[in-house]
Formats: sequence, structure tokens, C-alpha cells
Amino acid sequence: CDGAAEKLLRFGLEPDIIVGDLDSLAYQLRQKFADKIIHVAEQESNDLSKAFRYCRSQNYQDVVILGATGKREDHTLGNLALLTVYAEELPGIKIITDYGEFSAVFEGGTFQSVPGEQISIISLDSSLVIHSSENLKYPIKNLKLSYWNQATLNEALDNEFFLDFPCGNQLLIYRTFKGK
Repeated sequence: CDGAAEKLLRFGLEPDIIVGDLDSLAYQLRQKFADKIIHVAEQESNDLSKAFRYCRSQNYQDVVILGATGKREDHTLGNLALLTVYAEELPGIKIITDYGEFSAVFEGGTFQSVPGEQISIISLDSSLVIHSSENLKYPIKNLKLSYWNQATLNEALDNEFFLDFPCGNQLLIYRTFKGK
């Protein structure tokens, strides 16, 4: 995304492509990377959405989003909500943070984990009910997720855990990197 190009340069890396409306890209960088810029002028979506649409137009299958939980909490919340939208088109997409990863799931099943890994489950739909869970320190049984905090701060007991909830609902699963 356009605003992240400068941060990437600070790590000694150069972007292959810069996508966005260019409102966060310094003029000098616009000139330097003119041949790498995909300018999307519309303001109805954020730069992450523009970058996601670009990735889909290129048929990328493995997309990992970095920096989506950066400086502003409103951007963080918006980007997490967008993850469920993106996952409808690309189920393996995830957001990696400094401390863990977010993924979106649309049906119950078995999910990979590591014993001791912190697990948080967040529903953007306040009517969703998790019928049951397995291999979590704090079992879940017929829990209606009316609030985002209700199924957070759990812990994996094994190399996988199981959640039973109705197909077609959207859950965000957050897993910490073990030891963080």
C-alpha cells in the first residue's frame, strides 16, 4: 500500500509494486517508483482494499497482509473486518502482526495450533453461537458471541482445536506466536 512503501525502505527493502490513492506517498517516492505505481484514485475504499483487488487481478493465491494493525486503532478494526470480506474470495488470506496472526473462517472444523498457544475467537455477527469446542483450555458450549471479547484469551491444549458453529458465519481466529 502506498503509505507502507516508506516503511519498507527503512528496512532496506524496495517495493515491487505500490498500490493506492497515493495520499500517503511522498512526492520524492512517487518519482522514484513511478514505474511501480498502481494508482487507484477512488476514495470509496481504503488502500488495503485496493491492494487486495490488485492481488486478485494478478491471480495471487497466497496473500499475507503485514502492517494492518499499525498506527491507528480505527484502521486496525477496519482491516480486521475487511479480512472476512477478503477471505470470501481467498480463504487462506491472513493478517500477520508483531505478536500473532488473524485468519477468517466460515465454518466449524479443526484448526491447527500449538499447545500453549493463545487463541482468541471473535465474531463480527452478534447472533453467532459456537455450539462446542475441543482442545481449548476454556471449553465453549452454546456460547452466543454477542460481544467481541467473549471468546478471547483462550489457550490451545494440543496441535489442533475444534469449533462447531453454523456454516456460513464469519469468525476471526487470532493465534499468538508461542512464547510472545
